[in-house]
Amino acid sequence: MRSIKVQVILWGAQRLSALVLALCVLVHLATIIYAVRSGLTAAHIVSRLHQSSLWTVFYSLFVLAIAIHAPIGLRTVVAEWGYQGRIIDGLLGTIALALVVGGFRALFALQGLA
Repeated sequence: MRSIKVQVILWGAQRLSALVLALCVLVHLATIIYAVRSGLTAAHIVSRLHQSSLWTVFYSLFVLAIAIHAPIGLRTVVAEWGYQGRIIDGLLGTIALALVVGGFRALFALQGLA
């Protein structure tokens, strides 16, 4: 069994990232609904992303929350299946890193920074 301290930290990170994700998903969906109802094209949406650094901050937070939340959740599921240890933790760390890299690559591409 993992140390209680590690379990408490992971539990807290999971809950905090869930809170951030819930807020980000709401903002993201509201933005999509607004864009569709306003008849905005993809080009117009991307140009708006270029005009505001707040969207970069918002989507950076979204990416980081996903990269924290998903691997911790997967770790819990995998542990319920009876798999634990450094190899599993390393694999899940790799998944977290892939989510960060992929998310920021997508964000930078939309911002015209890639």
